Amino acid sequence: MKIAPWIAIAAFGFAGAAVAQDDNTLNVEGETLLTETAAPAHMDSVDTIYSGWRFRSSETQALQTDDFDNPGMIFVDTAIEQWDKVDGSEGKACSSCHEDVADFAGLRTKLPRVDNGELVTMENLINECRTDRMGAEAWKWSKGKMTAMTALIGLQSRGMAMDVATEGEAAPFWEKGKELYYTRVGQLDMACSNCHEDNYGVMIRADHLSQGQINGFPTYRLKNAKLNSIHGRFKGCMKNIRATPFAEGGDEFKALELYLASRGQGLSVETPSVRN
Repeated sequence: MKIAPWIAIAAFGFAGAAVAQDDNTLNVEGETLLTETAAPAHMDSVDTIYSGWRFRSSETQALQTDDFDNPGMIFVDTAIEQWDKVDGSEGKACSSCHEDVADFAGLRTKLPRVDNGELVTMENLINECRTDRMGAEAWKWSKGKMTAMTALIGLQSRGMAMDVATEGEAAPFWEKGKELYYTRVGQLDMACSNCHEDNYGVMIRADHLSQGQINGFPTYRLKNAKLNSIHGRFKGCMKNIRATPFAEGGDEFKALELYLASRGQGLSVETPSVRN
């Protein structure tokens, strides 16, 4: 009797030890990015955290070491054009208020964050500018214009360490994200932690499971030949375990994003990364 791969995982568990795939060093345009560091204190079951880049094949890794070869940079180029494009009733472009996109260096490392009591992501900030300042329509969360712009803005923080706030007003959101991370859902009765904490480094189908770090998002996936948002990837994972996904941009995914960002504290921002 044949058993579907995901059903086999749920029924019989994983085999192998949780380890990183390799010890390669990521150098992008002459800059060395940190892909391994001590786990944050709140991660009781993990001693060392690794970028997802460390679990990819050498061919995929190589695509990220040169911006000319990185297919995600094509979308960054489209965002550069969009940056100066006037849109909306106010006759403004992004550059009307933000003269140089480089001024956003460091922003990616701090997101999600709490603004006026609400947890916000980069997508929220972009759409706030579009609707409130430009008088333009909001962009859809995981569509091309949004992922391209988040890649352009995130690129300004490349090489900087992830450093989101988890205490104070961020604490309840972080706790909610942690609860979601460890809660089993779906027909396969699995949690994020089953794959990305308990069994990272293990082969599943033709790929290695990573720790599920999000320091490289939006990420170009060879699988679908486009930039993928963080929430879009969450949605895909939930579908894989036969669960009903939460809404992209919803409170659940924003809280989960904050918690996952905190699991990558200290890793370098790699935006836009390249993955399978």
